[in-house]
Amino acid sequence: MSEIVLALDTEDLASADRMLELLGSKLKFVKIGPRLFYLGGRNFVMSLKNRWNVLLDVKLHDIPNTVGGAVSALAEMGIFGLTLHVAGGEKMLREAVKRRDEVNPDMKIFGVTVLTSIDESEWGALAPGSTLEEAIKARTRLAERSGIDGVVCSPKDLTTVKEVSGKLLTLVPGVRPKGVSLDDQARIMTPAEAKKRGADFIVLGRPILAAPDPLEALTGIMNEVG
Repeated sequence: MSEIVLALDTEDLASADRMLELLGSKLKFVKIGPRLFYLGGRNFVMSLKNRWNVLLDVKLHDIPNTVGGAVSALAEMGIFGLTLHVAGGEKMLREAVKRRDEVNPDMKIFGVTVLTSIDESEWGALAPGSTLEEAIKARTRLAERSGIDGVVCSPKDLTTVKEVSGKLLTLVPGVRPKGVSLDDQARIMTPAEAKKRGADFIVLGRPILAAPDPLEALTGIMNEVG
């Protein structure tokens, strides 16, 4: 089964509250990105977590001690999940797991493999000599070895990730219903296709938030993967 995660990427807290009021009864999982977290901080996240499973998508990436300290503070909020970059390396990932386990072992840690906005040509400029698929395989192995719970990956990469690891959960952005603008996502797939490839959590924001009727859009997507 694939769960739908709403990427609550609104411009301000008031807009976020209105959207949640409209969609709230349908939602189980809500992803909060940097903008809303910086605007509303801990209080905003705490106001949501008793009604929804909150995934804090701040993609931590720093030296192990710095990330560990951040994970400790964020885990105290009792949220469902947190994201960081697998590219931070094994020591960083293991420190994140250690600090999470000390505070809130139930919080899931998801590691970003490669951002879904990056395609093969751009990857070649970032990492000459390595293909995108090779990087995703290596980072998936590293994620499993380090003890985090799952990875964030493009739907196009699901088959590769599942081949490398049958253990890790998959959190999948870059999903777009047919006929919806591609915007800044480079490697996309429809919700039904992502489910078929084994996505555990399917993340959608703009296809719902920007729809003429967000509730109808969400309902349609849920029916597609139900």
